[in-house]
Amino acid sequence: MIRRMFSHYATTPGTTPPEDQDVIDEFRAMLTAIRNPEPWTPDLAQDIAVRVGPFTERAHPHPGDDHGTDTIAIALVHPDTGHAAAYLHAHQLGYTGKGWLHCETTAILGTWQPAYAMLTHAAANRPLPDDIGMTPARHGVHVEARHADGTGRTLLRLGPYFQPWVASQDADHLTAELAGRAAAIVMPGFTVTVKDALFDVSEHESYTDPYLADVTALLADALAKPSR
Repeated sequence: MIRRMFSHYATTPGTTPPEDQDVIDEFRAMLTAIRNPEPWTPDLAQDIAVRVGPFTERAHPHPGDDHGTDTIAIALVHPDTGHAAAYLHAHQLGYTGKGWLHCETTAILGTWQPAYAMLTHAAANRPLPDDIGMTPARHGVHVEARHADGTGRTLLRLGPYFQPWVASQDADHLTAELAGRAAAIVMPGFTVTVKDALFDVSEHESYTDPYLADVTALLADALAKPSR
């Protein structure tokens, strides 16, 4: 997967052409990085190196979700992210279409180092596979009000969550909040429930970002709206 081949020409026996020396230096740096990975430290929002099959890819942890749990949310990014020329290449190779993904922390090699770049799909000019062994990291929480006949409406949609345990935690918190209110006062004639749900991308405008708000306050506002 080395991006450049060694030159077949040398000006003087025993000497290495500069372009070949660059490849040698790059290869040595890669070996050093693999043998001495920089430990990944949760909560620092640093890009990390993750294993994707036989390749190593650069990934960006989702802010706030890199606590060091068994699974974190990441987005795979082109190894040359930050350089203008990388954007088109990233799109061509499928880096921009994966979205946020669940990544087991056991797949993390360490903090991203530029020397890993030659081990990526991009370096081999190969697209990311359709199945990279990671599931989408998009979850939601719905607060629903239903009549006895099953009709009703969704009062509040929270999401996307990038960790299922965070979504479950908020769902439990909102359920406890509802339990602390008299049922008749919550919404007369309705049963109000809180459910974990998959994040519906097509309805993204109806969701509220749970990371930027007080979910208890959002619930109170939703319950205060007139029933229909």
